[in-house]
This record gives sequence, C-alpha cells and structure tokens, in this order.
Amino acid sequence: MNAIANEQLPVVVIGAGPAGLAAAAHLVDWGLEPLVLEAGAQAGAAVREWAHVRLFSTWGEVTDPAAEKLLAPTGWVKPDAKTYPTGGDWAGQYLQPLADVLGDKVRLGTTVTGVSRAGRDRIVDADRATQPFVVHVTHTDGREERLLARAVIDASGTWATPSPAGASGLPALGEKTAAHRISYRVPDLTDPTVRARYAGRRTAVIGSGASAFTALASLADLAKSEDGEGTKAVWILRRGISGSTFGGGTADQLPARGALGLAAKAAVDQGHADAVTGFRTEAIEREEDRLVLVAEDGRRLDPVDEVIVLTGFRPDLSFLSELRLGLDERLQAPVELAPLIDPNQHSCGTVYPHGVKELSHPEEGVYLVGMKSYGRAPTFLALTGYEQVRSVVAAIAGDHEAAERVELVLPETGVCGGAGLFDQPQADEATDGGGGCCAPAPGLIQLGTAAPAPSCGS
Repeated sequence: MNAIANEQLPVVVIGAGPAGLAAAAHLVDWGLEPLVLEAGAQAGAAVREWAHVRLFSTWGEVTDPAAEKLLAPTGWVKPDAKTYPTGGDWAGQYLQPLADVLGDKVRLGTTVTGVSRAGRDRIVDADRATQPFVVHVTHTDGREERLLARAVIDASGTWATPSPAGASGLPALGEKTAAHRISYRVPDLTDPTVRARYAGRRTAVIGSGASAFTALASLADLAKSEDGEGTKAVWILRRGISGSTFGGGTADQLPARGALGLAAKAAVDQGHADAVTGFRTEAIEREEDRLVLVAEDGRRLDPVDEVIVLTGFRPDLSFLSELRLGLDERLQAPVELAPLIDPNQHSCGTVYPHGVKELSHPEEGVYLVGMKSYGRAPTFLALTGYEQVRSVVAAIAGDHEAAERVELVLPETGVCGGAGLFDQPQADEATDGGGGCCAPAPGLIQLGTAAPAPSCGS
C-alpha cells in the first residue's frame, strides 16, 4: 500500500479517556478520520472506576479546546470553570457527551491486543515506513479483527496496571495469595458494601502520593463517624517524614491538592493513622484471618485486616512489542521526554509543556500520549495531555510549525519533591511512584486527579 493510500486510512486512537477523546476531537478539527478503540463498555471507563474521587484540578483545567469546539453545536454548556468535578462528573458531563458527538468513530468493547506494520514484524526494514499500521483487536464477543491505520495514538493510560506492594517493584511474597484482602484503588466509602469492609478494621495504606492521602483522609472520616468506631489506618512509607511529605499545603497553587495533603497530615496528627517510616515491604503473610506485613529489614507489623496498595502505576507495553519504540530504560517513557519528567530531578512545576518532538519514536507515526507517555513518572496534568495531542495531531496533519508551537502555559504547582530540591531518600521514593507531592493517584488518572493515580493531574 503506497503513502497516498495510507493517508486515506483512519488514525487509530487507543483509549476513550480524556487524552484519547481529545485526540479524536483534534483529528476531526483537522479534517482527519479518527477511530477510537475503547476496551471498556463506556467512554471514560477507567475514570468511572474512581467516580467518587474529586479532582484537585478545576473544570477550567480538565477540558480540551478542540473538544469544546466539537461539543458547542450540541448545546453543551461547560460547567463552572472554578469548581472541582469528581471522576463521575468528568466522565458523565464531559467525556460521555464528547464520545456521543464522535458517534461511530468510537468503538466500545474493543481491546487492542497488538500493533505492527502490515506484513512487517519489528525485525524487517524493507519498505517499513511505507506500510500502514495493522491493529489487532478482540471484541467482547470474542471476535477478532484486524484494522489498518495511517498512524496510531496510544492513550490507553496506566490505570489497568497498578504497581505492587513489593519494594523491589515485584509483588511482595504472599501478595497474590492475599489478593482478597488487598485493594489497589482508593476505596469508595460512600458505598455501603465497601464501607463495611473497612469500618472498625485496621487497614495498612502503602504509598505516599495523592492517592494515599485520599485514602488516609477517607479512613479518618470513617473513624470519626457513628459506624466507624475502631477504624484505624497504618500508613506505610518507604522513606521518612519530612517537611515536604504532605506536599505544598497552603503554598500549593493547586489549592485542592494542598488541602488534600493537609487532610492526610490531620489524620496522622489526630491519631487516626499511625505512620511507619523506612518500611520496604518484602512479604505479606497470613496470620489466621489477618495479614502481617514484613519489611526487607525483618521488621514485622502488627496484623491488619486490609491492605490498600497505592504505589503508582506502570504502562502496559505488551501489545506494542512489534513496534520500534524508543523508551527510557528506567521510566519507560519516550527517551526525549524522560529527562524532562524524571522524578529524581524534576518537580511538577519544572516539567514544561511538550509535544511531538519529545513524543516521537524510531517507528514513525506511533505516539504514546497522556498518562501512558509518562511511563512510571507520576507528575502528570490533564492540560499536559491536551497539549500533547494537539501537537501530535498537527504533525500527523502535516503542519509541523503548529506541531512545534507551544500553546499551553502551565500553572506553578507549589512545593514538590525531587532530588534537586530535598534529600536523596525522597528521590528514592519518587522512583517507586510514591514520592513528592505529585505521586500517583489516575492513571489515566493522574490527569488532574487527587486519586487514582491518577497526582498532579489517564
């Protein structure tokens, strides 16, 4: 298939979350045909899983200009720009209407299982760049299909692949067999069934980012309620507590994020959570019907009833194995982007807006955007993802001047961790997805949320 024929093919976008749907809106604005493939049953499926969590970015910071333009003729009205949506608000009031406007350009229940060049595995050089991409998908009914694309934008996020409790990056010994007592999400304590699981129980919370703050604050609220007597959290940190542990507080220019850190601090100060520092989890052992956390140094904690693991997220690269990606060996982010987002060196406020230059790979025409582009780095904002897709789509459309232009000014984000700002132990924590004020909470989610990932920000 020649280059002219390739240009008649759609651009496949993987994931109907905030970054993916924004990419589709930009493609439409350029007169290009998007095809959005979403594994979930609804647009924003990952966001809906943390519907109970309130973002610490306002409505004014979590909608994309091209998407707003596409929505305007439908009578859609943007919510008050100064208010803070929950994940459910974001999905229901913005992502779903946007998917509805895109119509059959969005295919739900469609899981991407592989991406390659048509007729070329990753070894073959001959005529590689002239071949379209072939995208293998599986539908919910088990039917398989192959789709051709002129370019591929992977906005699938990291929500589906949370990091384990083990400090080595591998699951702790016994973690898999104790799975029935372990959660990797911030619990929705407004759900009676979930509430009953934690009420009056002793729960270990592993992690030190925005997700952990959210969990600690929620458990503290439960402990103070009529049905929460006896509720106690044990907060497990791999480093010590310093002046920056709880983020920027009142100095944070994302006020809701600063308030979240202060709420977590209050949970500790008021005795609803006990902090255990310098604890690197090696094993999770069963003791009758409870769990005992064991550290690498041999320390054993008192038994707990539940464990909430909030140690960050990582990208699923398995379905991209036949593509020639240029990824940093540590962060699993594009090599040009990695030095800009390395949590050992940078805080939230020092990561500048970026686009196609930093997101390109040896395999021309494939881009990782949104939370997935950050690999294991936790400092992502929704606005950053929107600027990424604006630039990438402009490049696909052939307007390189627009692609290279920066059209986003990010706010300073307050006090954040990082080796250059604080001490080395904090940098160690950052590499496991839990350090600094921007530690994960959305995969996808860091797109401006205070939870899932997640965070500073699919």
